[in-house]
Amino acid sequence: MTTDPAMARWCSRPIDTGHPRLMLTPLVLGPQGVPVVTDAEQAKAAPEVVVLSAMAHGQGEAGEAIGVAFLAAAAGLDEERRALYGDLVLSSLNIAARRTLEAMMKNNYEFQSEFARSYVAKGRQEGLVEAKAHDVLTVLEARGLEVPAEVRERVLASTDLAELDRWIRRAAVVSDARELLVADGS
Repeated sequence: MTTDPAMARWCSRPIDTGHPRLMLTPLVLGPQGVPVVTDAEQAKAAPEVVVLSAMAHGQGEAGEAIGVAFLAAAAGLDEERRALYGDLVLSSLNIAARRTLEAMMKNNYEFQSEFARSYVAKGRQEGLVEAKAHDVLTVLEARGLEVPAEVRERVLASTDLAELDRWIRRAAVVSDARELLVADGS
C-alpha cells in the first residue's frame, strides 16, 4: 500500500522469476484504488474506507470533506477504534483541512459524533489541569518562595483537579513550598 501514485505503478509491475510459466504480479493498493469518501452515510457504512480515503486523498482538495465525513462515521465506533482511526485521519489531512476543522471547533460548531465531542472535552480537561498546576507554582513564586524541583515536578505531574485546588489555596499560606505536599500527607 502506498499513497504515492508513481510508487504504486512501479510496485505493481510484473516480476519475471526466470521461469517460463511463472510471472509474479504484486497486488498494490495506491490512491487510484481508494475512493474519495466525502459522504457521511457512506462513511458510516464503511468507516475503514473513509480512513483509507483520508490516507490516500487527505492531502488533496478533498481533505476537509473527508475529515467531516469521518466525524460522522466516528459516532458509531467503539472508543478504541475511534481513537485509532481519528489519529490516522487527522495525521493524513492537509494543513488547511486540519485548520478548517479546528476553526469549526472554535466557532462553537457542535460536532455530531461522540468521537469529536470526547476529544474536545478531553482537551479542555487537560488544559484546565495544566493551568491549575501552573497557578499553584505562580502563587508560590509570587510570594517569593523558592520552589524545589521535587515540588515543581509533583505539582506539574498532578492530574487531580481537587488536589490542585487544595494546593492553590495552600500555596497562599505556606511559609515553605515543601509544606504544600507535607500538609497533603505526601
